[in-house]
Amino acid sequence: MSGTKEKTASARGVFTATIATVAGLVLLLGLGTWQLQRKAWKEKLIATVTGRITQAPQALAPLTQWPALTADEREYAHVKFTATFMPGEAYVYTAGSSLRPDVTDQGYWVFAPAKLDDGAVILVNRGFVPTDRQNPATRTQGVPNGPVELVGYMRWPEERGMFAPADDVKANLFFTRDQAAMAAAHGWKLDAPFYIDQESPVPPGGLPKPGKIEVQLPNNHWQYALTWYGLALALIGVYGVWLTGRLRRRH
Repeated sequence: MSGTKEKTASARGVFTATIATVAGLVLLLGLGTWQLQRKAWKEKLIATVTGRITQAPQALAPLTQWPALTADEREYAHVKFTATFMPGEAYVYTAGSSLRPDVTDQGYWVFAPAKLDDGAVILVNRGFVPTDRQNPATRTQGVPNGPVELVGYMRWPEERGMFAPADDVKANLFFTRDQAAMAAAHGWKLDAPFYIDQESPVPPGGLPKPGKIEVQLPNNHWQYALTWYGLALALIGVYGVWLTGRLRRRH
C-alpha cells in the first residue's frame, strides 16, 4: 500500500515538474522570439531615421498639408524654411541626449514659437543651453531679429514617461517635449502638430546650441534573444538531469 502511495506521489511530482518546465520553456522561447522581432523593428527604425536625417533638407510642407502629416511618415524629416521668432521661451530639462552626442551635460532645450511667412506658427527647439545660461539675459547675443532661414528636423511630441516629474509651469520648466503643454502655459497658438529641432544656423554667441541629429539607438536585441534561448536550453538540461535521476531511483 505504501509503495503505491509512493509511486502516485512520484508520478504527481514528475507531472508537476513537467508542466512547470513546459510553461517556463514557452515563456523563455516567447521572450527570445520577441527580442528577434524587436531586433528587426529596431533595424528598420534605424534605417528609416538615418535615411531621413541624411537627406538634403527639403522645403517645409505648406500649412494646408499639416493636418495630414503623421509621425510614422515624417518624423525626423530634414526640412528648411524661413521664420521670425516670436517673444517667449520654454525650457525642457535634459540630462544629455542620445541623438545629440555633443550634449552630454545637464541643461535645457530652449523652445520658442516662430511665425512663417504665411502666418502659420510652429514651435522650434532652438537648441541646448547649460544650467547657468537658462536666463535669456545671459545670452542676449543669441536673440534673433527678423526673419531667419532655419534648417532642422520635424519631431512629434513625446509621451510622458512613468517616472517623468510633473512640469513646473510657474518656473517655466518642463520634463517632456510636449508642445501642447508649453503652448497652454504661455498662451501660444500653434498651428503645427509637430515641432522643429533646429540644426542651423548657430546664433551669435553660440547659444542656444543647435546641432545635427545622429542615430545612436542601442540595438542589443540579438544578445537578449541569445540569453533567453540559452536559458531555455539550460532549463531543458536541468529538467533532463532531474528526470533521469528520478526515474533511476524509481527503478
